[in-house]
Amino acid sequence: MRPLGAAAGLTLTLGVGTAAYAGVVERRRYTLRRAEGTLPGLRAPLRILHISDIHYVPGQRRAFEWLRQLADLKPDLVINTGDNLSHPDAVDEVLDALAALRQFPGAFVPGSNDYFAPQLKNPLKYLGGPSQPHQEHGEPTLDTAALHRGFESTGWADLTNAGASLQVGESRIRLAGTDDAHIERDDFPGWPGEEEGARIGVTHAPVRSVLAEFAEAEAGIVFAGHTHGGQVCLPGGRALVTNCDLPARQAKGLSRIDRSGTPSLRGRTLLHVSAGIGTSRTAPLRLFCPPEATLLTLTPPESRASG
Repeated sequence: MRPLGAAAGLTLTLGVGTAAYAGVVERRRYTLRRAEGTLPGLRAPLRILHISDIHYVPGQRRAFEWLRQLADLKPDLVINTGDNLSHPDAVDEVLDALAALRQFPGAFVPGSNDYFAPQLKNPLKYLGGPSQPHQEHGEPTLDTAALHRGFESTGWADLTNAGASLQVGESRIRLAGTDDAHIERDDFPGWPGEEEGARIGVTHAPVRSVLAEFAEAEAGIVFAGHTHGGQVCLPGGRALVTNCDLPARQAKGLSRIDRSGTPSLRGRTLLHVSAGIGTSRTAPLRLFCPPEATLLTLTPPESRASG
């Protein structure tokens, strides 16, 4: 019995140690990712900072300072794919944390946690499939309007089932976004205007039906969040779940999709999924999946070919 007791003790110790690491160390190990790709319609290279899933709770000083430092990157464009909040009193502080970034051109869409405060859930349920949306037909419990007013006050474009056309440097950028498909609020608006330009899709949850709409409309790239990169992953960052119908191998990073929204090496549309910056305050764990933002450098296709 002693060997069994020792093994049980070791297993318990490892489990407690892993949980402590995931809850204290890993979820605060903020990381900047860099990626490169090509985007038809560009006239010059474009540096996009993609932020997502901040899930801010008042008093998160380390997250606050790291978010403020992202402005030092001086991106050409900031894309925010939602779930900024995880507390009813977080609006003012998260707007302050993003104040320096909001001086750059940007665009945003909401996630469900910009409408509704998180509810306590058993995290093991995610292994059985996507979470069931809560309160999807009820009144929002968070001050979404104040958050969006703050973003718009410094010029960020609201892409909640809407489009916008921006001149960023030498390039005309045509943006289209949707509300969160995870709570069935999405309604693809089409591209704004008739002018030429690079086509960028923005959404929170990378649900395949929404990705297919963007790809069918010939988006050059789609930005999304929601997955948290799997949040609790196997060694090497291998995701087990995405909390939607996106394959686990696309839980974070850059990939390609075809017109059906399916992963395809020959797909003409790029997909960038952010692993996100925070976690729900009801499940403050990350394992082999540190919080991140991504600086994505996109170039005209002919530039990549000539290089």
